Amino acid sequence: MCKFRHFVTLAFAFSFSTSILAQDYIVPRLANGQPDLQGVWTNDTITPIERPATLAGREFLSDDEIATMERNTAERRERADNNIVVEAGGSIGGYNQIWLDSGDTVLSTGQTSMIVDPPNGRAPIRESALATRDFYFANVENHYIYHTVWDRCITRGVPGSMLPAGYNNAYRFIQTDDTFTIVYEMIHDVRTIDLKKTEHLDDKIKLWMGDSVARWDGDTLVVETRNFNDRGMIANSTAGGRLKGVPVSDQLHVVERFTRISEGTIIWEAHVTDPVNFSSSFTFSMPLTYDEEYVMYEYACHEGNYAISNILSAGRAREREQAGR
Repeated sequence: MCKFRHFVTLAFAFSFSTSILAQDYIVPRLANGQPDLQGVWTNDTITPIERPATLAGREFLSDDEIATMERNTAERRERADNNIVVEAGGSIGGYNQIWLDSGDTVLSTGQTSMIVDPPNGRAPIRESALATRDFYFANVENHYIYHTVWDRCITRGVPGSMLPAGYNNAYRFIQTDDTFTIVYEMIHDVRTIDLKKTEHLDDKIKLWMGDSVARWDGDTLVVETRNFNDRGMIANSTAGGRLKGVPVSDQLHVVERFTRISEGTIIWEAHVTDPVNFSSSFTFSMPLTYDEEYVMYEYACHEGNYAISNILSAGRAREREQAGR
């Protein structure tokens, strides 16, 4: 196992023990003394959000397994690009790889899934939430409300905006004495967190990305978010696997932790609780990688989004066909 991966693995295993991390890295600081988290960070990866059944009981991959997984992914994508054939009446498919940026490596930690708790690496989704998800998917031709909020260009929410997708997996962190701002490349969302605020808004106020209160725990920025509305979801893209389209309630509560463990790595964690849709809490954890050469361009979502109206139009055309018109 490479030295860096071994170090980060230790960080996971020991829950970021301050003494262990301090031996290897001194966190840079801003003029105001805050740990410096600024810059553009990326997390494109082929590591799945949930642990596959084939890796049950495994928290980390070996170097040989990593090499095999990355090689197989590259070969599979090349075959797909070289064998694009559309049969009459079939799906025209999506983009080829030149238009995507979903990563070609596993996370630098070698972890087998982004969900690290519960130990099985899978979200404890209630059957009722799965049923709601499936109902929405079955009715996307009937009403726009059944599409994900990302499809509708609204937001990917919290913590969903930090989860990687097929492209636009970059995040710009900006700090001032009073604020910590995240500019998300996907949907060009901007989330400004007030570092001076100590209390949440009144419970009657419900927001798409919730209401955040932040504090420093040593060198770790801890952000607690609640006051969500009940219209979002944790994951909106196919990269979310089972989680895609699973709804959240207004009881959603998220605690994020941003810990810089090296010049080029921040560990992001999100502890998620929603008793309506999940039987217990669960935790995401993944490294973010600093990339000073990455250029974030505007993501014109609403401006080019014809998909929803086209899908609804297809549904009406299907109804007319079935009615014999």
